[in-house]
Amino acid sequence: MMRRRMGAPLLRTAAVGGVAYMAGSSAARKTAAQQQQDAAQNAQLADLQQQQAAMAQQPYQAQPQYPPQQPVYAQQPPAPQMAPPPISDAAPQRDPIEALKQLGELKTAGVISDEEFQTKKAQLLQQI
Repeated sequence: MMRRRMGAPLLRTAAVGGVAYMAGSSAARKTAAQQQQDAAQNAQLADLQQQQAAMAQQPYQAQPQYPPQQPVYAQQPPAPQMAPPPISDAAPQRDPIEALKQLGELKTAGVISDEEFQTKKAQLLQQI
């Protein structure tokens, strides 16, 4: 007759039981830590709700309205008053012939229209 060894099934059962124990104890530790964190959050929420309730019961006190003032360091010093440069009555005179040449170039380039060219040309010819 063959004889069976008794040690192998017992060892297998012990290994499975040990793994199950480790998994269960790890889950229990995580659950305990999560419960502590949840309790701390609930306590914070309760404190905030108490503060909001206390503020809601206090009557509203309007703040007096004063015109806003800029801090001393933010104020700009007044700009110094400078006299404007003297305005000369006579505008610098251009040579009308040179101006006519430039006007013709602008017309050929298509920058100004024919009507604008004729108007400016008449003004320049009056200066001659």
